[in-house]
Amino acid sequence: MRPAPRLLLVVPCYNETEVLETTARVLGEKLHALAAAGQIQSSSRVLFVDDGSRDDTWEKITRLASGGAGGVKAADSGAEDSAGPSVFSGLKFAHNRGHQNAVYAGMMEALAVGAHCAISLDADLQDDPNAIDEMVAQYRAGSEVVYGVRSSRATDTAFKRGTAHAFYGLMSALGTHTIPDHADFRLLGRAALTALAQYGESNLFLRGIVPDLGFRSSKVFYERAERQAGESKYPLGKMVAFALDGITSFSVTPIRMIFWLGGASFLVALLAAVYTVVSVLGGAAVAGWGSIMLSLWLIGSAVLVSLGIVGEYIGKIYLEVKHRPRYIVEERV
Repeated sequence: MRPAPRLLLVVPCYNETEVLETTARVLGEKLHALAAAGQIQSSSRVLFVDDGSRDDTWEKITRLASGGAGGVKAADSGAEDSAGPSVFSGLKFAHNRGHQNAVYAGMMEALAVGAHCAISLDADLQDDPNAIDEMVAQYRAGSEVVYGVRSSRATDTAFKRGTAHAFYGLMSALGTHTIPDHADFRLLGRAALTALAQYGESNLFLRGIVPDLGFRSSKVFYERAERQAGESKYPLGKMVAFALDGITSFSVTPIRMIFWLGGASFLVALLAAVYTVVSVLGGAAVAGWGSIMLSLWLIGSAVLVSLGIVGEYIGKIYLEVKHRPRYIVEERV
């Protein structure tokens, strides 16, 4: 059994002013309860990562960090209004860099400040804070990575549920190891954080990277709640872009499919050629106009699809070779 760890809760935020104070209260109480039970050290903290919010999210994080309105004091102080440091701290990006970069930045901050483990969870409290207890218990029992996995998708629409399952099925078919029904609610121990720091790609897809680390892992199942307030930061467009990032970051299967698509197009073209010759010899050349047009559309679409897939990978290469920083931290509290 590992000793009680120093835990850092990493909470990425983007325009979360409506829910931030509620989230801070719930997480502050959770840290206090775990520290009081001897499951974590009293120096454990909550780190809010402001991903370039356009509202007053950062101002509220600053107040929380200073123990102002809504601030919960250190886990060993026992009350909201007692003296002592706040359990909250914050990182502010200079501009919006995306959810995955915000999670990664928080994890690297956990490594830098000497935390024994870190748990990432969304600011909207859809990730059940009560599952943190079992995550810490699994870590202390020896797991280096603990995944928060949804026990059901009853709160999702049929469309979102179907597309999510299709995505995980596709990722599996393409040879990428992901955890079905797991988002970014997870615990990483210090060894896993150190290994994660060695991944230098700009196109982060943590749901694929973390299983690739290869440490001893376990799962904690939970019911995902409704969003407490505000709007989802993952509309359909962002979900599609995220799925494309995941596929192209971890699998070359789509680019290999171009070869097979080209082969299939060639076979269809041969059939069209045979049909055209038969039509000409039979004196019905005009009737073959449809087959010619069909062939042109087929070949044209195959070429465009192929160029699109290759272009997606070339775009990723273009971003990687520039070695630009993933994010720029403007301010810390």
